[in-house]
Amino acid sequence: MSLEIPPQAQSHQPGVESAMRPAAVHIRPEYKGSGKLAGKKALVTGGDSGIGRAAALHFAREGADVAIIYLDDHDDAQETVRLIEAEGRKGLALSGTVASSQFCNDAVAQTVETLGGLDVVVNNAGVQYVSFDLTDITDEVWQHHMDVNINGYFYITRAALKFLKQGAAIICTSSINAFAGNDALVAYSTTKAAEMGFTRSLALQLADKGIRVNAVAPGPVWTPLQPASWGLVDQQAVADLGKDTPMGRCGEPWELGPAYVYLASVDSSFVTGQTLHVNGGKVVNA
Repeated sequence: MSLEIPPQAQSHQPGVESAMRPAAVHIRPEYKGSGKLAGKKALVTGGDSGIGRAAALHFAREGADVAIIYLDDHDDAQETVRLIEAEGRKGLALSGTVASSQFCNDAVAQTVETLGGLDVVVNNAGVQYVSFDLTDITDEVWQHHMDVNINGYFYITRAALKFLKQGAAIICTSSINAFAGNDALVAYSTTKAAEMGFTRSLALQLADKGIRVNAVAPGPVWTPLQPASWGLVDQQAVADLGKDTPMGRCGEPWELGPAYVYLASVDSSFVTGQTLHVNGGKVVNA
């Protein structure tokens, strides 16, 4: 399997699916749902594109109704809802920033009202800005990483806990950079490491309530965030994405979706506080 990516850039994070060359694949046509999430209600932040869209579509094919939170890429969001509904499930798109506590409270409440409950939460929305020199990172850029990548996970989860019951699952999207570091993504890697502390601590806190908390740590994956971050600094870096992995390529979003299904379903009923590393073979200290 090989993915040929030409040099490219996008000017706006989190990026737009329709501008990607080649288009990303979020779920394989031959992926067969088996009702692993039948009747479940899920909320996915950053669900309009990339890994979030992949999680949402796999959830829908497994029988879940899915609400997505997205920033402002309305076309991507509506396409995700269309694809959810094409699976015969209910879809909902909510526009706003997870950096706002009030928005997160309102979005969770609207999800519960529209879908009729909440069983699975995926904290996935994030930003990353490339900088090779710490002194070039402004206060505003540093704080934006914290507001979206850390505070957003906290705000959404806190709001959701009022509705989650025994058997519910919370899944956080972290990154290989939380474990390996990245000299061009210091702010981003810092937030991803913080997400791991959040995941592991919350898993301990909620274990006796029967609510599991786990993480997925992707390696390089072909999502709009790549040309919208790396592409602004070095378009060739986008073309070379993932070539430094043992598998010699980046991943596709569809290769992440089943990991979220596993962590959301009863298949992982004895798994909490753990991380699934989907990274093309890179060895990390988990």
